[in-house]
Amino acid sequence: MGALYVAVALVLTLLIAVPQVRLYRDEQPRADIVGQLRFLRSELGSGLGEEMQAMFPEGYFFSYALYGLAWTDIARGDTTYRDEALREARWALARLESPAGKAIFDDSLRPAHGVFYVGWSSRLRGAVIELAGPDAPETVRFVADCAALAAAFDTEGPFLEAYPGQAWPVDSVVAVAALSLHDRIAGPPRFGTVIAEWSKSARTRLDPATGLLPHRAKPVTEGARGSSQSVIQRFLPEIDTEWAQEQYRAFRGSFVDIPLGLPGVREYPRGRNGTGDVDSGPLILGVSASATVVAIGAARVHGDRALAGPLTGLGEGLGVPVGAGDTKRYAFGLLPVGDAFLAWSFAAPSTAAPSYPPVVRWWWRMPWHVLALTIVAVLLLPAIRVVIRKPRRAGIRGSDPGRRSRGSYSVATRGRRAGAGRPRTRSAAAAHGNHDGPASALSPGDNR
Repeated sequence: MGALYVAVALVLTLLIAVPQVRLYRDEQPRADIVGQLRFLRSELGSGLGEEMQAMFPEGYFFSYALYGLAWTDIARGDTTYRDEALREARWALARLESPAGKAIFDDSLRPAHGVFYVGWSSRLRGAVIELAGPDAPETVRFVADCAALAAAFDTEGPFLEAYPGQAWPVDSVVAVAALSLHDRIAGPPRFGTVIAEWSKSARTRLDPATGLLPHRAKPVTEGARGSSQSVIQRFLPEIDTEWAQEQYRAFRGSFVDIPLGLPGVREYPRGRNGTGDVDSGPLILGVSASATVVAIGAARVHGDRALAGPLTGLGEGLGVPVGAGDTKRYAFGLLPVGDAFLAWSFAAPSTAAPSYPPVVRWWWRMPWHVLALTIVAVLLLPAIRVVIRKPRRAGIRGSDPGRRSRGSYSVATRGRRAGAGRPRTRSAAAAHGNHDGPASALSPGDNR
């Protein structure tokens, strides 16, 4: 039993120690991100999209869109992955274009199926064209969808509907980023005026409390929230670099927080409390896990290593990453769409930018090291006692060889003395065979 406890304690100690080391990992190796994508490919092939759709709106769409976008970002950073990235991104795009990909979107909207569907799918399609070249077969559809988006912005204003009567500015940001990508990769620029007008109009509709784009525009306006801001900050640099820097600094000041000394992104700005919902997921001390994960990518594209590094280390240290063969997953792979968001964020191209002030103190990991050491001490002290006690007991038993001999001799001697006593009956004496001693001469009358 003692040996079993020692073995279990050592295994648990190792499991506790590894995350402590991973907290210092502020950059993901590209091979690890590819491992995540290969895990996701297997899951998508086994019905992940349908499972995620049953859990939250756009679950199917996001599972494929983020998978494809992450692959294109990987290939932009390392052209050796170009062919694989094109194949996988096109595979994901085909799923978005399928009836299942369009099922929840209304084709009566402008553009057809709404800004969420057209914006995200166009951004992925443009990324495929960027890798394949302007003669790619996706170009015709890309140009047509961008034209439909531009026409809708001209007539409907800066925040288009994703569903009938419902609009979230973040979806329009993604759509305008697709227009900007068009003008960089698909022939002569044609949407510069639309983009400029959109930017001008959007600036007049900022959330007065934070100076940021609002979370919701229809049916009512809702102030800025972390889950949408993290996505907005990821795409806004593709539209207007100067304004994006202003917005990012405001986002950083209002939403980045360090509860319990750990960096994270709040769902609601400082000074405002709220509950979690389908957009944010559960909140822990006001922090949204989804907003925090997506903020890794936003920080990278803004060159904010002071935030991206600690958030990456936090994901590695506390996200329970598990490698198996050439795959990698987080949280034991229990929520693969979370792996999709993580892979997309880790794959974001990191840019050079003016330095940002640190988010956490240099010692932010220390409380977690102390906690880990305390747990390890509680585990190992009994194990150490078990290990020490065994040699000590062995030493005591083997320290006086003569002691066992004396004990054996005493038992034997007592046995002989007991056997040497005068028998109670003549038959007993005869059984002993004692014919030579005085007892053999006893008469029957002597035995009373």
